Amino acid sequence: MVSIGNGWDELLAEEFKKDYYLELREFLRKEYDAETVYPDMHHVFNALRLTPPEEVKAVILGQDPYHEPGQAHGLCFSVPEGVPAPPSLVNIRKELKSDLGIEPPPHGNLEGWARQGVLLLNASLTVRAHEANSHKGKGWEVFTDRIISILNDMSDPIVFILWGAKAGAKKELITNPAHCIITGAHPSPLSAHRGFFGGNYFSRTNEFLISNGREPINWSIL
Repeated sequence: MVSIGNGWDELLAEEFKKDYYLELREFLRKEYDAETVYPDMHHVFNALRLTPPEEVKAVILGQDPYHEPGQAHGLCFSVPEGVPAPPSLVNIRKELKSDLGIEPPPHGNLEGWARQGVLLLNASLTVRAHEANSHKGKGWEVFTDRIISILNDMSDPIVFILWGAKAGAKKELITNPAHCIITGAHPSPLSAHRGFFGGNYFSRTNEFLISNGREPINWSIL
């Protein structure tokens, strides 16, 4: 049984019993046995562990984990300390400096954001080494869509930051007028210059939180 260790356990208890999730679990058991899969199985639910549901202030949606050695640790766009920042994260940090004047830190670990209420959620929580999207369509999207729907039903205002077309498609799940949706191009070098830079996502998130009586995120804490 999965044990996240906070309020997500109760909110997702029925999800873990559903046929699609049991099939996903069996698929993952075979994948981890036969292939190299990222992140480490003990880190798959790190985003949920670090950001309990009642503490979520913002959600950043990614696609699937980084698929090269040492990069993925359960938080979208984040890498462990000591691992060079991938290109998308480099661009996120450029935008952070442009928006709020925050200098890039010496590492790319975003746990400091997660512990402040930024849920760093990938649509798929696992991937086979060197094969982007290799676990797409295996059930993770159903699971993470359920997480988005749970957050949509919450009364506390939340900012959903959706970068790229695939994340932007999740707008249909966010129907509660209490929340804020901020969209932009994906930070990948392939698309960042088509509408990612200049989005001021971080200051806009804080403006919304403050205007709704919630504590802003200190984006300089990583």
